[in-house]
Parts: sequence; structure tokens; C-alpha cells
Amino acid sequence: MLSIKEIITFAYDSAYDLSEKQLFTTPKIYTAKGDLNKRWYVYFSFRNPNTGKLKRLTPFYGEANKYKTKEERLEVLTVYRKTLLKLLKLGYNPFEDNTELFNKLNNKSKRSEKKNNTNSEIEQEKKKLSEQESLENKMMIEEAFQLGLKLKENTVSDRTLKDYENKVYLFLNWSKINHAEIKTVDQLNKAVFQNYLNYVLAKSSPRNRNNYRTDLSSVVQVLVDNEILKDNYLKKIKKLNAKPQRHKTYSSEIENEIFNYLEENDPILLLFIKFYAYAFMRPIEVCRIRVMDINIKDKTIVFRAKNSTLKTKILPQILLDDLPDLSSLESNSLLFSPNKIGAQWDANENSRRDHFTKRFKKVVKDHFKLGTDYGLYSFRHTFVTKLYRELIKESSPNEAKSRLMQITGHTTMAAVEKYLRDIDAELPKDYSEMLKQSK
Repeated sequence: MLSIKEIITFAYDSAYDLSEKQLFTTPKIYTAKGDLNKRWYVYFSFRNPNTGKLKRLTPFYGEANKYKTKEERLEVLTVYRKTLLKLLKLGYNPFEDNTELFNKLNNKSKRSEKKNNTNSEIEQEKKKLSEQESLENKMMIEEAFQLGLKLKENTVSDRTLKDYENKVYLFLNWSKINHAEIKTVDQLNKAVFQNYLNYVLAKSSPRNRNNYRTDLSSVVQVLVDNEILKDNYLKKIKKLNAKPQRHKTYSSEIENEIFNYLEENDPILLLFIKFYAYAFMRPIEVCRIRVMDINIKDKTIVFRAKNSTLKTKILPQILLDDLPDLSSLESNSLLFSPNKIGAQWDANENSRRDHFTKRFKKVVKDHFKLGTDYGLYSFRHTFVTKLYRELIKESSPNEAKSRLMQITGHTTMAAVEKYLRDIDAELPKDYSEMLKQSK
């Protein structure tokens, strides 16, 4: 009968024999202590059938040392180590021909690939059908924006609608080129609109980019209101700080020279300008005036303003004196046309405004060599400044601004004050005496 000591000794010897007969060691990773200038690799030992001893074999580098960071190298070598360990367990022997093992693994891989390809084809077919159903059930992007413009027709002016149409057209063209994958309107997102606004900014200015953002947002909001789009992403895109365009006021000398020159060379343009200077109207508002809008007896004019439907203003006598006899003119004719006062003109108001803007540049700006800071609006600024400085002579600043507000058509005192600040109409009195006293 064996003693307990003999049993334990036998078990220990058996375990020792098993460890000695292990065919290979578990593959390990060599990292050169983190030194990326040295080679990193996977290494292991395999029992040599001739000597019966474990022999360390040539390390496996693969593509690992092409990577320049520790994390990348370690990630690649970890995959190598796991793959090598799997092969060793499947029977890989570096001292024998492994063709049988390779064929076995290759056939298994082909069967798996064939199965994966079949599954992939099925998934692709399902995806294609799903996309087709999606296109059938969702509104196309062009169709959606056309609907948005249609719903805007009766809520905005012709000019504003034209601006919307132009910006939508340009956005859709850009989208076709840069996001051809977008077919339905629900595929639009903030990133698409942000990319487009960046494109506009690169080609123009922050001011123009902000205008595109505002106009497109107005159309998109109609789609949101009608549950065609879930969100108005443009509202979540911030406006950029844009330096406002400012027209300088004319000096008294330049103003007189321009008026005298136009009196001889272009009296129609001169009268057009005087509606800015004396009635404080905007270019587009002057282009809308028809003969019937002027009431000589009451000294008033009725017109469609920029920010309201109809507006009535007093026409000062200085402007009435320059008007020709309107009684013989057709009441429905436009007051201003290219060649005469009171005529029909087959052009929309934007085209009419552009005509006089270009005419002013050619006749006045080019002749007097005026810079980009001077324009038709400069006359409005010039005469508001003159008027305010005359009013302030006889009344307090508040009284002067209140009266000015009635004349210019500003709706709030804050708006008048901002306008006066912008054109530098408010200037302090000469403070030389105070400086002398401070010496």
C-alpha cells in the first residue's frame, strides 16, 4: 500500500513531465521598453522535435514598426499575438509542413466569405427596397422648397419673393453638387446649411452670408410650420458680426456742385434725388410713386413704404416748386421713367431702382470721382443732418428729435437717435473756451 508521501511525489513528477512536454510557449509582445526607435515584435518558443527542447523562433514583426505611436503599435501586435496563439492551438508546427492546416483554414474562410457575401447581397437588396420606399413616402427636396415659396407668395412683396427664389435656387444647385446623396427634404440638417453659409461667406461677405441665412430660414420655417421639416436648423446658426455699410454726407460745396451739374445735364435724375433730400424717402419708395399718389392741393404724397402698407407724407414747398405740371399727365403713370416725368415703364420696381442707381454712378459719381462711400442715400443723410442742426438752434434736443421723427418717418425716438448717431448729425458746440480755462 502506497503512503501519502509516495502519492504526492508521483503526482508532482507527472505534472512536471507534462510541463516539460509542452509544445510551445504562449506568444508574448516585446515593446523595447517603449522605445519607438527600436523594433517591437511578437515572440514565442516551440519544442524542437530533434532535441526535445523548447527553441525560441524568429520574432514576428509584420507591419507593426510602420506605426509611430505606442498605442498603434501595441494594438497591431496584440492582434498578431492572438492570431498566432490561435494557430498554435489549431496545430501549427514551425518544424513541419502546415499545408493541410492552411487548406483547412482556407476552405473554412471561403465558406464563411460566401455566406457573408450572400448575407450582404440580401442586406443590400433590403436597403435598396427600403430607400425606394423612403423616396416614395417622403417629399423631394426641390418639391419641398417649391412648396415653401408657393406658400410665401401672398405674404411677402414681389421683391422679397424674388430674393427668396434666387437664394433657394442657388442653395439647391450647391446641394446637388456638394451633397448629391441628399434626395428628400428630411435628410437636411444643420451641418448642410452651415456648410452652405460658409461657402457663401468665402465668396462674399459676412453681411451677405447673414442675408442668405435670413431668407432661407424664412422659407424653411414655412416647411416646419406645415410639418414637412422637423426643425429650422438655420435659426440655430449664429449671425456673424457684419460691419454696416455707411454712406457719407456730402459737404455743402459738393452738394451745390452736383445739383448745378444735374440741372443742366440730367434734370430727371435731379428731381429723383430731391425726393431723398427733401421728402426723406428711400430709393425703392421713390420708384413706386405714380402721378396719382401726389396731391398738390393738400401738399401730400401717398406711397407704399418699406416697412408698412401705405404711408402719407407732407411734401415741402421746396419740392413742390420743382415739380412740373402734373395735371396733364396720365394719373396711373409712373412719376419717374428713364426719359420723361410721368410715363409707363414696363419694368419691375427693382429694375427701376437699379436703373437710377447705375445712372447716378455714371452721371454723377464718375464725373465727380466720388468714392464708394458716397451714394444716393448720402443725400438723405445730408439733409437730415441739415434739418436737425437747424431744429436744435430753436429747441431742446428732445423737441428737435420729436419733430424730426415726424418728418423722416421713424417710428420710435430710439430709432431717430440711432440714425443721428450713425450719420454723425449730433456734434457738440465748439469747446475751445473750456480747454483754454483748463490750462
